[in-house]
Amino acid sequence: MYSVLDIETTGGKYDEEGITEIAIYRFDGDNIVDQFSSLINPDIEIQPFVVKLTGINKKMLHKAPKFFEVAKRIVEITDNSILVAHNAEFDYRILQTEFRRLSFSFERKTLCTVNLSRILLPEQPSFNLGKLVRNLGIPFTNEHRAHGDAKVTLKLFQLLLEKDIKKNILKKNIENLNPNKAPSKYLDIIDKLPSEMGVYYIYNQKNKIIYIGKSNNIKKRVLSHLTLNKKKDKNIQKEIGYVKFALTGGELISLLKVQNEIKVNKPIFNKRMDFRLFPMGIRIDSAPKYPNIIIEQIKKNHEYLSAYKTKREAKAAVIEFRSEFGICIQQTSLMNKEKICFNYNLKKCGDPCLAIESVKSYKNKIKFLTKSFSYPYKNFLLIDKGRKNGEFSFVYIKNDRFSGYGYFELNHQIKTDDQINSRLISIENSLDTHKLVQNFLLRKKYLKLINLQNIN
Repeated sequence: MYSVLDIETTGGKYDEEGITEIAIYRFDGDNIVDQFSSLINPDIEIQPFVVKLTGINKKMLHKAPKFFEVAKRIVEITDNSILVAHNAEFDYRILQTEFRRLSFSFERKTLCTVNLSRILLPEQPSFNLGKLVRNLGIPFTNEHRAHGDAKVTLKLFQLLLEKDIKKNILKKNIENLNPNKAPSKYLDIIDKLPSEMGVYYIYNQKNKIIYIGKSNNIKKRVLSHLTLNKKKDKNIQKEIGYVKFALTGGELISLLKVQNEIKVNKPIFNKRMDFRLFPMGIRIDSAPKYPNIIIEQIKKNHEYLSAYKTKREAKAAVIEFRSEFGICIQQTSLMNKEKICFNYNLKKCGDPCLAIESVKSYKNKIKFLTKSFSYPYKNFLLIDKGRKNGEFSFVYIKNDRFSGYGYFELNHQIKTDDQINSRLISIENSLDTHKLVQNFLLRKKYLKLINLQNIN
């Protein structure tokens, strides 16, 4: 027995959505044996883009039943059946969220028609419900309304049942999906967490931090730790006592904060942080007549232009130096020094390996390369979103070194060095922090950059 369903929601933050409409067709494999369809009053605002998409507005829902009034009917019509939906994980999660709010555990097996279609209809150009059924010649009316989407999903499912001649795929794709189901002891933990950007700290029952993570949705990320079956998540599930969090407002501060606090606290379920986020480095060896560019695992006693996650990324960067700065690949650790490279014939370098290019000219190229890795100003603030409305965050670079981050509400609060330091949360400068800041500068993922040339 199957329960083919579709749900329309208010939209909004993960795990805070509400249902606005639901439709369910109970299907025995041949015929519809029961059906239920209703608007639902979610008691929260509907996002404007959802109103435009579905046509469901606040006025339509004013006299509609609330979820608790139809919950029993949903339990009955789906009892002893497999839930079928197009993107089943979403619909099932939303249903579980609503039932959890009623302190009721709702569990069903599920089948996703997106996954089945990819297997049984691999030649289709799109698996979007509307495009897919139209390409299959299935009539589709009342799109983006629960009753219309559920009805066309049922017709698609009937086709998929016919396509699955041996019935092997259906058996394999019936999943016990529990994306929003966690043991009752976890519910209080989850409910207290925000659906916002920040860093979270998982403690064991002995008040020791066992894991630190970051996410743009703390609740969703912690929920995944408590429901996934990966080795790390299973270990966390066994040990967890409670979770604390710190909102950050922006992604850069989340990255800076989490890498620093993992190094400081050394939680047992984080990867060891005595190694670096970016373990591979590129440095200049000035000893040879023509300076050499070296790629290597970062060592404490050397200075590096920049750091990279993998050796492959570092190699790609060096190759890019050739076209951008005219660097000779022969004068890097990528080439065998006994061979003459062919880039001179391609006019891609001045060929210092044949001493055709002057030492002075080549050193100037190295100088420009080195300068490209410098911050745009010696002293500056990188401004981004804060943790709440009216607040902003800043990252402080002083004397070409990362100093830390902080928050402010009014511009006059960060006009002087003393004012900045009074709000500063210090973090040690490192190649990792330099790389993180540089990445955000290159991608311009910030609100404003303030040059502090005249700061006192």
